[in-house]
Amino acid sequence: MRTLNILLLLVFSAPMLMAAQEGALPAGMVNPGYHEQPDWFKASFLDLGEDIAEARSENKRVLLYFYQDGCPYCAKLLEDNFSNKRIADKTRNNFDVIALNIWGDREVTLPSGKVMTEKQFAESLKVQYTPTLLFLDEQGKAVARLNGYYAPHKFEVALDYVAGRQEKAMKLAQYYASRNPKAASGKLNTEPFFLPHPLRLGENRQASWRPLLVIFEQKSCQACDEMHQEVLGREPLLLALSNLDTAQVDMRSPDLLQTPDGRELSAREWAEELGIQYAPSLVFFDSNGKEVFRSEAYLKSFHLHAVLDYVATGAWRHQPNFQRFVQHRADVLRAKGFTVDLMK
Repeated sequence: MRTLNILLLLVFSAPMLMAAQEGALPAGMVNPGYHEQPDWFKASFLDLGEDIAEARSENKRVLLYFYQDGCPYCAKLLEDNFSNKRIADKTRNNFDVIALNIWGDREVTLPSGKVMTEKQFAESLKVQYTPTLLFLDEQGKAVARLNGYYAPHKFEVALDYVAGRQEKAMKLAQYYASRNPKAASGKLNTEPFFLPHPLRLGENRQASWRPLLVIFEQKSCQACDEMHQEVLGREPLLLALSNLDTAQVDMRSPDLLQTPDGRELSAREWAEELGIQYAPSLVFFDSNGKEVFRSEAYLKSFHLHAVLDYVATGAWRHQPNFQRFVQHRADVLRAKGFTVDLMK
């Protein structure tokens, strides 16, 4: 019956499908692409003040999980990360996990007493990726945020960081660097299209009409190696990158650079000021040196290409929600007969 409902919904009710992506379906119906969540996720009334107090009484913290149906990276989080018993046990023992649909219409009561829908709450937090995970401390303050999917080894480090109250001692990026269990090349990968050093990014903004992409990396970074070896060399991505000026910054370096707004800072100081948590992180600036978008998670080619085009075309100006941009892009390609695999 569940399969039949889904087929009927797809064939006869296109308008209803669009509404389903934004909020709840009628009783008895299931969203196409819905991913079953672990039964140990908290069944919350979405009164976050009460949730935080209840978690505190059990020596736990609250973890907000923002998702959407049909999101392949949400599926990876549920299937790859939470199917790992060690990660699942660590999460349920230290956190009350509350799932929030970024298109949902359920009411959320903030600790301040303000009430808004799930989608309004997600928009107020500028949630641009699913999954997005927001870790809250005992006062309801966000102490860590994961924008997008993080592989199990990286995700577990974030769990340990927040569960161990390590935010009082160091930044998440520092903690991760001290715990990184995966081998890396130990050097920065260079590309011929990177801006030359020493970086003069304020002068670059005055001289160039192209948006600026700054890629924050570090020498011991297996994910950085993968990005250069498996993603940045692909022709479609190189074409997209030709519409931007691209600079590489060693996020741990003491070397001075000029920021897009013209200040002189060390690379390390600038990365800390921007709140860079992981390498690689991609931060985009407009012609005035203002940050307009960032990507700081695991992305395959389709999504990374979408990120580059989202900024290069100026789509961020009229479509502030990146997820809508990605979905429209995929729909257009599928309508033309192309196979779209969001995980490639």
